[in-house]
Amino acid sequence: MDDHRAQVEELLADYRRSREQLASVQRELEAVSGQASSPDGTVTATVGAGGKLTSLELSELAYRRHRPEQLAELIVRTVAAAAASAAEVTYQTLSAVLPASTDPAALVAGTADLKPDEYQPEVGVDLARQPARRRVDDDEDNEQRESWLDSELIHRRVR
Repeated sequence: MDDHRAQVEELLADYRRSREQLASVQRELEAVSGQASSPDGTVTATVGAGGKLTSLELSELAYRRHRPEQLAELIVRTVAAAAASAAEVTYQTLSAVLPASTDPAALVAGTADLKPDEYQPEVGVDLARQPARRRVDDDEDNEQRESWLDSELIHRRVR
């Protein structure tokens, strides 16, 4: 009986250590951030956990050196670079606790235990239909907004 009790106590201790390790990794993942600057230094982006943009700095030169569409593209590229930096830190944090055969990037993407044919679109599936349906929904939303605005304007004029 004492041998059984000792095994149970050992299992519980292992469970507590694993749980604390998981909590520690979770804290590290929540603190992940990445930062990148554009090659000319006019744009600096910082992202947090999951690649969420937390800070964007534009120097005054950014507006002088770049036309709006160029600046927008530069911002997108810089944010993407910051997100890639944060992702690398995430992968390093996870690889410390994952089995050696597990790809941390695939784990984060949600495809770690799937084969490519299980998560890639099926051949012949018409993906163009999805955006079309969404456009209809957007049109309906716009009509509702416009009708709300029209009725609000009419109501104001009547007063």
